[in-house]
Amino acid sequence: MGDGGRRHRHIGAAERRDRLALRQRLTPSARAASPEEVAAALVALHGTDPATVHLAVGARLTDAAKTVGATERALYEDGTLVRMHGMRHTVFVFPAELTAVVHASTGRTVAARERAALLKDMAGAGAPDAAWLTEVEESALSALARRGQATAAELARDEPRLKERFVYAAGKSYEGVHTVSTRLLRVLGVEGKVVRGRPLGSWTSSQFRWAPAPEHPELDPGEAQAELLRRWLAACGPATEDDLKWWTGWRVTEVRRALAAIGAEAVSLDEGTGYVAAGDAGPVSGPAEPWAALLPGLDPTAMGWRERDWYLAPELRPALFDRSGNVGPTVWWNGRVIGGWAQRPDGEIVWRLLDGAGVGREAESAIRAEAERLGSWVGTTRITPRFRTPLERELSA
Repeated sequence: MGDGGRRHRHIGAAERRDRLALRQRLTPSARAASPEEVAAALVALHGTDPATVHLAVGARLTDAAKTVGATERALYEDGTLVRMHGMRHTVFVFPAELTAVVHASTGRTVAARERAALLKDMAGAGAPDAAWLTEVEESALSALARRGQATAAELARDEPRLKERFVYAAGKSYEGVHTVSTRLLRVLGVEGKVVRGRPLGSWTSSQFRWAPAPEHPELDPGEAQAELLRRWLAACGPATEDDLKWWTGWRVTEVRRALAAIGAEAVSLDEGTGYVAAGDAGPVSGPAEPWAALLPGLDPTAMGWRERDWYLAPELRPALFDRSGNVGPTVWWNGRVIGGWAQRPDGEIVWRLLDGAGVGREAESAIRAEAERLGSWVGTTRITPRFRTPLERELSA
């Protein structure tokens, strides 16, 4: 977006960390009363690893002991939170009122691409055509509606054609075999027709059921993109165009159009030009107290921006990220990542500050208290992040 050469207010790293602390519900006085409040504050909770959802909520609740029961009730009984595909073709947990916005702003384009890829792979393998797939899809959705929630295997008992297999990328190094159910349910998820339901095991289980998606209106994509960006900037701004493009998965032209639509204000950042929601460029009062947090792997705060130097020193990244760029469990002090944590086989929560953290006894005491707080509600549940990082592996050994 052009700025006409005007000088913009500078928001430095310290002020950005103050905004993060308050808006991400990370200081003791800013903690939330419910999982719904946490999700609304963050816009989206990473849901690729089921444990992340609960750990991210627990870190931000006033009463962390309520984490599992309240989060499961919101997801599986009240329907106030929904686990579905969203930005960057990633699974997130959203407030229910955002499902239409997410689907229209990010899901439709990805869905069209996914369905076309499925039909192409099936045609290349000599599998039945699109008409056959539509018939199977309608039958599977009817079965799911009757059951309410079901695993892929249960749906395949109602619609046996879901079990059929086809080879994709024959002759290529990445050749593989897919069942129709695996690919079709994924497509239906991106299309907003089905969502992830209650897991088969505990809250850490990655084996899940499918459920019919809640009904929602079909929104204009441009309006939906503007609404999603407005909410995200209110929670996470300021951010650069690169941050916004990375988080949403949109083209830069879509990002710029949405910024213009909401009247986003340009500000100066250490990284260059950034943007905040309209009326949000003024200074903020910092947290009333120092704060520490133990956030899980893939936490939305740690993964919220592409450019992270203002809260995460580059030299700490090799220990805290896997090779694909997924962050592991992190230790925070006053808005900066200073170490990592893990759970040992006996259940103990352990942590380590990395070289260069440069903090004193106050920080260590606060971090120790957060580790005890986490252990008190996790209890006997064992947590192994889906994406293992070097420091997490070392600490948990």
